[in-house]
Amino acid sequence: MACIGVVCGYVVIRRLLFPASLTLCDALVQGVLVGWGLAVVTVEILARIKATRINGWVTIFGCGEPGNGMFLRAACARIFLGPVNSPREAMYWRTQVDGAGRALCGEHDYILRFPPGGLPPVNAFWSLTMADAKERFVANPINRYCLTDRSGLVPNADGSVDIYLQNAAPAGRESNWLPAPMGKFRLWLRAYMPGAAILDGTYTVPPVELKQ
Repeated sequence: MACIGVVCGYVVIRRLLFPASLTLCDALVQGVLVGWGLAVVTVEILARIKATRINGWVTIFGCGEPGNGMFLRAACARIFLGPVNSPREAMYWRTQVDGAGRALCGEHDYILRFPPGGLPPVNAFWSLTMADAKERFVANPINRYCLTDRSGLVPNADGSVDIYLQNAAPAGRESNWLPAPMGKFRLWLRAYMPGAAILDGTYTVPPVELKQ
């Protein structure tokens, strides 16, 4: 973003102060560069404005609606790679930090704890997916890259559900383990046919906590 800003600033200043030195070709090239740079900056700003950040998780409400304009669609694509459905079909969250804002890294062990009755309310299913910092799946001993409400998660005695995000298997809790790479990683939570509490924003995803 800084590089784009520098290029745009240079081009604008040159056009204002030295217009006589520009050829038609130079003007067209610089116009394309400025237009592209301003579009990127605009999308980045809009994505930050529209994004809702709670407990380290980021989402945008209203993505995938048929009436969305070009810039809002681009802002949604900036946050969520790949196809985005309408909110009534799916809602998405992503994070690469824990609840304290520290980057997630496989050198540490984490827990994502859903309180009793706090799993994502959906009419279809939800999934929690992990990948490395470059959005790629990383091989692990059990070939597991996501957990869902159909993964046979074992609840705690009080009804809460702990998901273990770590490189090594948690002894006796392998059913709730989502293997992490040794380096930085990120998470996506997807809720398909979300319930009313998700659509109206009253449901919040719990923070990823550093395991004590």
